[in-house]
Amino acid sequence: MEIFAFYNVENLFLPDSNAGHKSEKTKSGLFNWDFRKYQYKLNKIAHAFRLIGEQHHQLPFMIGLAEISGDHVLKDLIQTEPLQGKYGILHYKSLDERNVDVALLYDHSKIEILESEPITFFFEESGLDEKYYDTTRDILFAKVKFEEEIINVFVLHLPSKREKDVNKPKRSYILQELRNRIDKIQENADEKVIVCGDFNENPDDEVLEILSGKTFQKNALENPFADLFFNKKYSTFHYKSGLLFDQILLSGNFYHQEDQLQFEMAEVFNHPQLTLKSRNLSGRPFRTFAGTRYLGGYSDHFPVLVKLKN
Repeated sequence: MEIFAFYNVENLFLPDSNAGHKSEKTKSGLFNWDFRKYQYKLNKIAHAFRLIGEQHHQLPFMIGLAEISGDHVLKDLIQTEPLQGKYGILHYKSLDERNVDVALLYDHSKIEILESEPITFFFEESGLDEKYYDTTRDILFAKVKFEEEIINVFVLHLPSKREKDVNKPKRSYILQELRNRIDKIQENADEKVIVCGDFNENPDDEVLEILSGKTFQKNALENPFADLFFNKKYSTFHYKSGLLFDQILLSGNFYHQEDQLQFEMAEVFNHPQLTLKSRNLSGRPFRTFAGTRYLGGYSDHFPVLVKLKN
């Protein structure tokens, strides 16, 4: 059995240097983000994976991450127990305006990286005096080898919902470009595909049909998180609404009995230690910040995972 996990870790930034004045904007954008809180955050994220290991009797062989701010935080994270000495890093710096990226950690005793690249998107903004291009977070692509199987992994964090969801067309465009790439992979080889990330859409949204819709697509991906969402399993919350933005989609050959890796189950990993205990917010992720108020928790998202029979 192997585990593939994804975790939006909520603004994993390096600690800020001392500001000249309390009104000055810090690099992280966080309030009083110092070394002590940073180290505590690293230990919390690592502990979330320890809990996964304890519950499932092993750590993930690959981990997609979102909202990390560069190589340095990743290097610090993989030096933290129980990740220490097990994981390699794949990361490319994107042009995101908030300086948050996606990344892939992989168990280097099991996974061989064959190739990797960032997939970058530029969006021309209309109605401005000068030509202006908006940027967003890259998709990270990695072709990896696990034993005798080739797996194409895509890690994404799609543009956020805001201002009456003006970013929905961008999410649709990005997923269509991703669909085109996946089609090319599946035309030429019987390789597996995993797409993981924070989609900023629930599994039942029409935009996700670009990847998982079976009506017009020969090689539609399977989304095991659709059933979880139907059963009110949520990875994050916005006001009173439960959301399942964090998902892992799989190519159909993960469901072939003769294949080496086969889908077994999907899970929102909402372990009690990762959740708030207050009466009004019980069951929600124990986050690091609520606005400017420091709570000292893990993240505003739960990890999600799939178990694969080997």
